[in-house]
Parts: sequence; C-alpha cells; structure tokens
Amino acid sequence: MIDVRAMCAIGQRGQLGLHGRLPWEGNDDPLYVEDVTRFFAETQGHVLIAGPKTIGSVPEFAFRDRTIEVIRSHEDPRAVLARYPGRRIFIGGGVAVWDVYAPFIQQWDITRLPYDGEADRWFDPAWLVGGAPRA
Repeated sequence: MIDVRAMCAIGQRGQLGLHGRLPWEGNDDPLYVEDVTRFFAETQGHVLIAGPKTIGSVPEFAFRDRTIEVIRSHEDPRAVLARYPGRRIFIGGGVAVWDVYAPFIQQWDITRLPYDGEADRWFDPAWLVGGAPRA
C-alpha cells in the first residue's frame, strides 16, 4: 500500500497563497518558523512531489535528504505515485495539484496559522474527503 500524505499550513480563514507564494512567507514569528521547521523534519527521508512553484520555493538543503520531484496536474497521479513503491509520499501544493491528488491522500496534516490577511488561493475542505471537481 502506498503511504500518501499532505502537509500544509493555512491561515485563519483557509488562506493558502497570495501571488504565487505563501501569504506569510518570510514572517519570522516563532509560530511560522516552527511550522516550516516541522515540515522539513517530517518530510526528511521521504518523497516530496509538488507543482513547480512549490518546488521552486524549496531551499537547496532539502534536496539532499529527500526525493523531490516537480509534477504537473495533468499527469496521471497513479503513474506518478507508482514511481515510489514502498515510500512515504508527501503531496505538496498548489491548488491544481491537490485537486488531482486529493483522492489518493490518506493523511492530511494541517497547521492553522494566525495569519488573517489577504489571499488569492484557499484551502478546499472537499480535499479532505477525496476531492471534488471544481466547477
């Protein structure tokens, strides 16, 4: 059985992104720093697959101790996941990727951060029950 997980942070109202970045990116408040540190600790030694913008924001050090692959939402998720038999796979964002991979994610690890500002990408609760096609 493939172990597929997602780990993400959202703002108080489900905010995920703003202009292609995390809305709180660069915030040095300990809560935000702890969340990023925990993400890299939990994914260490495992597989991280995500869209190009998400992978583009991954720091260089992370490529040394985990398998990282850029995926596209148009790829067959079964074929992508089959590349990693016996491995724990973390599905990174963004929205288009989670729209496709939600039915395969067995565990969601979501941190709700104190951010309550602007966003242009939002967490879709339908992902938690296997996803739903967007209208």
